[in-house]
Amino acid sequence: MTETAEGRHMLSENVINAIGGTPLVRLRTGRERGVEVYAKLEMQNLFAMKDRVAKEIILQARARGELAEGAPVVESSSGTMALGVALVGTALGHPVHIVTDPRIDPITLAKLKALGCSVHVVKEMDERGWQGARLTRLAELMNEHPGAFWPRQYDNPDNPGAYRTLAAELLADLDRVDVVVGSVGSGGSLCGTSRVLKESLPDLRVVGVDCVGSVIFGQPDWPQRLQSGLGNSLRPPNVDHDLIDEVHWLSDHEAFSSTRELASEEKLFAGNTSGSVYRVLGELARRAEPGTRIVGIFPDRGDRYTATVHDDDYWAERNLSERPLSARPRQVVMGTPVSAWSYAHTREEDPRPRFVFVESNTTGTGMLALGVARRLGYEPLLLTADPGRYAGFEETGCQAVRCDTDDLDDLLGALGRACDPHTVAGVTTTSEFYLATAARLAGALGLAAEDPEAVAGCRDKGRLRRTLAEAGVRQPAFEVVRDPGDAARAALRVGLPCVVKPVDDSGSSRVRRCDTPEEAAAQVAEIVAVTVNGRGQPTARAALVEEYLDCPEYSVETFGLDGEHLLVGIVDKSVTGAPCFVESRHLVPAGLPADAAQEMAATVRAALSAAGLRRGPGHTEVKLTPEGAAIVEINPRLAGGMIPELFRLTTGVDLLESQIRYAAGFVPALPEGFDGCAGIRFLMPDGEGLLERVTGVDDARAVTGIERVTVTAIPGQAVRPPRDAYGRIGHVIARGRSREDVADALEKACGMIRVEVAESGGR
Repeated sequence: MTETAEGRHMLSENVINAIGGTPLVRLRTGRERGVEVYAKLEMQNLFAMKDRVAKEIILQARARGELAEGAPVVESSSGTMALGVALVGTALGHPVHIVTDPRIDPITLAKLKALGCSVHVVKEMDERGWQGARLTRLAELMNEHPGAFWPRQYDNPDNPGAYRTLAAELLADLDRVDVVVGSVGSGGSLCGTSRVLKESLPDLRVVGVDCVGSVIFGQPDWPQRLQSGLGNSLRPPNVDHDLIDEVHWLSDHEAFSSTRELASEEKLFAGNTSGSVYRVLGELARRAEPGTRIVGIFPDRGDRYTATVHDDDYWAERNLSERPLSARPRQVVMGTPVSAWSYAHTREEDPRPRFVFVESNTTGTGMLALGVARRLGYEPLLLTADPGRYAGFEETGCQAVRCDTDDLDDLLGALGRACDPHTVAGVTTTSEFYLATAARLAGALGLAAEDPEAVAGCRDKGRLRRTLAEAGVRQPAFEVVRDPGDAARAALRVGLPCVVKPVDDSGSSRVRRCDTPEEAAAQVAEIVAVTVNGRGQPTARAALVEEYLDCPEYSVETFGLDGEHLLVGIVDKSVTGAPCFVESRHLVPAGLPADAAQEMAATVRAALSAAGLRRGPGHTEVKLTPEGAAIVEINPRLAGGMIPELFRLTTGVDLLESQIRYAAGFVPALPEGFDGCAGIRFLMPDGEGLLERVTGVDDARAVTGIERVTVTAIPGQAVRPPRDAYGRIGHVIARGRSREDVADALEKACGMIRVEVAESGGR
C-alpha cells in the first residue's frame, strides 16, 4: 500500500480491502457560530456504508465455519446492504441471492444483476409490512439451498462490530467528538460506531435519525412511507436504545427536501438518509455552544435516488410538496405519534418538553393538571396574569410566567422569553374562560388544536342557540336580550316561567328562573350591569331568555377525535330548586334506558358537529323532554363538579390525563365500560353568616361506600345558601355496585354532617 500526503492508504490488493477509509469533510453549516460540523462520507465506499457490514459479517462467518467455501449467501434488503453483500459475496466466490420488494430502485437492481446476483422481488407486503414479506421469502430460499448463509443484518452482532474501523478512523482524524449523528435502520452503524467511540469519549452524545412511520423508537408503523435506507416496520435487535440520547423523526417531504439542500448547499449528491442526517446536524449546530464538534454519518450517495428524491415528476405524482415540512423540530416525549419533524430525549435527566397551560381552574382540576403533565414526562408552564390567584401553586414547583392571557401576541412573547417555543409539546387550559385563547395559542405554535371560533361560538350561548336552530337541533325556545326594556316581551314570547342567564358566564352564575315578566326584566338588568367577569375579562353584557324545561337533567360527556365524537358516558344530574339552579348531586353512569341513551347521544353528536367542534373533551348539558333530548349548553371542555373523578372511580380512566395526552399528540385512553357506580353530593350551608364549624366529617367518612369527604370552606368564612357553584363549601364522593347503593351512602353520610353558621353580626 502507498499513502497520500494526508496519510491515507490508497492502494489495495483487492476490492474487499478497499472498503473503508472514507473522507471526513467539514461542512459549511455551523461555521458562523463557531461550531464544527463534519460529514463522514460513507457514501464514498465502493457502493455505500453497508459495504463495511457485509465485509465483516461474511469474513467472520467464513472464519467461524458458518459459511462454507462456495456456499450460497441469502439476504433481505432493498438498498445498500444488498449491494454490500453482492460485492463481498460474489468477490469471494459465493452465489448471492437478494430478496427485495418493489420499492427497490432501478439503479440498485441493475447493479445487483451486473454483480451476478439472483434477485427475488416479493409482490406484496404482509401484516408485518415489506420486511415481513421479504423474510417469508428468504425462509423459503434457505430451505431450497441447504448450507446457505443468512447474514441477518438486523440481529447479527457482527453488524455493529463492523463499525469499529469507522470509529477508529474518526478518532484518528479528530481527537475529540462531542456529538455523533446517524440514521437508524438495522441499528448497526450508529450503535456500533458510538459504542466504540464511548470507550474513549464517555461524554459523547448520540443522536439517532429515524423517519415518520417507523416503529424502531415506538412510532406507529406506516409501511407506505417513501424513505428508504432508514426506518423499519420491525424492531431490530441491533438497536441499542441505551446508547442513544436523542431521536429525530422526519417526514418524507422533510427528508427529501433536506437531501436536495445538501446537494445545493454542501455540494454532496446523496440519498435521503444522508439528507435526513444533514437536516438534524443543522438543528444541533443551532443549539450547540461555540467550539462543539459534531459528526454526522452520511451513508449513501444519490445515484440510487435520481428517479425519486431528485426527480421533480416523482414529487408531483406523490404530492410531496403538500406534505408536512417543518423548519424546526418539535420536542415531544418518547411514544408521542408524530407526523412531521420532531425529536425526543431518551434520558430522564435531559430537558423535558414543555406543556403550557393558559390559566387554570382555581379549584378541582387546576393544580392537579400540572402534576399530571409532569407525571407524563413534561415540564408544565403556567401562563397567567396573576399566579397568586391559585392556592397551592407554589407547592407544585412549576414555572409561572406573567402576561396578558387575553392577548395572543403577549402570550407568544412571554412564552418566547421563557423557553424555546419548539420545545412546547402541547397547550391546554382547565379554565372555561380561556378555552378559545388556548386554542389560538396552540394553533400559532403549529400544534393540533380545536377551531378557536368553534370554541368561542359555544362560549357565547346566544350564538350557540342560533347555530343549533339553523341545524334543526332540539333546544329550548330562546331570545337574546341586551336591553332590560326588551326582557319582559322576550319572556312572554318564550313562555313563563323562563330561565334568564348571561350569554358568557359559567358555574350557574346569575342563572335564574323567572316567573313573571318583571322578574325577567330585573334579572336581565342585573346581568347587563356587569361589565367584567371574575377573571377581569369584559362581558358581553347580554342575556339569554329561554324556555324553562321542567324535565330531568343530564350531562353527556364526549371526546372528539378528529371529528368523531366518542361517548364517554352520561351523568345523572340533580340541581337545587328554583329560582337558582346549583348542581347538588351527580351519579355515574346515569340509569337511562338504552334507547333513551342512544337518542340522547345522537342528539349531542349532532349538536357538537353543528357547532364545528372536532377535538378533545365535550361536556354537554341536556334536558330529557317527552319529545327527546334538548340541548341546554355545550362546553368544549371536561366536566367540572368532580365528574372526571367519578369516571376514574368507575372506569379506571383519568380523563384529565386523556385531555393532556391528546393535546400533546397522543391517542387518549377512553373508558370502555363501567365497573359499578359513583356519585358526588355537594355540601351547602342552609343559612347566611360566618361559618363556625363543620362537624360529623369523620363519621361520614366511616360510612360504607364513601370514598372522600372534603370541606373547602374555613371557619370565619362568609357563607350563604348557594346561588351558583361557587357557593358550595365541600363535597362527599361515594362508590358502590349500584346507583341505589351510591345514593344511599351519600344520603347517610351527608345526614351526619352539620354545617354550623353564625348569623351575620352574631357572636
